[in-house]
Amino acid sequence: MWGLDFEYPNILYLMLVIPAMIGWYIYRQKDEKPSLSYSTIQPFVSKHKDITVYLRHVPFSLRTIAVAFVIFALARPQSTNIQKNVSTEGIDIVLALDVSGSMLACDFKPDRLEAAKEMGIKFISGRETDRIGMVIFAGESFTLCPLTTDHATLINMIKDVKMGVLEDGTAIGSGLGTAISRLKESDAKSKVIILLTDGNNNRGEIAPLTAAEIAKSFGIRVYTIGVGSYGTAPYPVQTPFGIRYQDMKVEIDENLLTQIAQMTNGEYFRATNNKALEEVYNKIDKLERSKIKVSEYSMHEERYRWFLLPAFLILLVEFMLRKLLFKGIQ
Repeated sequence: MWGLDFEYPNILYLMLVIPAMIGWYIYRQKDEKPSLSYSTIQPFVSKHKDITVYLRHVPFSLRTIAVAFVIFALARPQSTNIQKNVSTEGIDIVLALDVSGSMLACDFKPDRLEAAKEMGIKFISGRETDRIGMVIFAGESFTLCPLTTDHATLINMIKDVKMGVLEDGTAIGSGLGTAISRLKESDAKSKVIILLTDGNNNRGEIAPLTAAEIAKSFGIRVYTIGVGSYGTAPYPVQTPFGIRYQDMKVEIDENLLTQIAQMTNGEYFRATNNKALEEVYNKIDKLERSKIKVSEYSMHEERYRWFLLPAFLILLVEFMLRKLLFKGIQ
């Protein structure tokens, strides 16, 4: 990045001389009176003034510009080339999203799944320097997208996530295990899993706490999020008369999710509505920020010649005009 600085900026106050010069010049022009008087100027009305009469102020204008350039040169202008080397401590993140049937509950708008997708996309959009992957789980788990910096593609894949792509159920251990498998070979300084669910573990071959132990052994931090209001939540049910909404009890194994987070030096959060879920993602976003190191180098180069040489040339032109073209007029 280039910039222009002055070694002696106080000298620039000499620029106040310029208005004084102009004022004195105008005063002198008004003060000049003709030495001869005529009773009438009729004999001169039809005569055209020479172009040099209109240009008689040019030498003074050039002289003023030259003085300004000399003042800039005396202030010793210097160009500054600032170079910045930026290095980041990358963070690898895998989002593990529950897509079981209970995620259709409407205590979030429009439902838990769509709210989780929306907030997840917003979170990803703010993590430009990190590699992020996505795992979905229900009764089984599946890697939707491996770790990538192509966030646009990841976001499009998340938008296409629909209910029913996996066997129903809630296999928290399997979801966590699949997420671990995407991170265990990572050489990032920080490895994080954000696991979001709304129920109890009731499926899968891997116990959630066993998966948490594995995550801990690989230095992976797990943040767990329980989504769902307290008490009951409206849930869509198919009937012969179409879809009807029935209140169902919200059951989240908060004790299990808390244990998983604590074992891996993470944290457990409870989100009861869209706003609360957004706040949870914002907290995690602040907790897991890439460390950016900036090394700055600056180089200075004298630039007074940029002003001194033009000043000399302008004074030379002014001298020639005054002595040749405008001689006898001023």
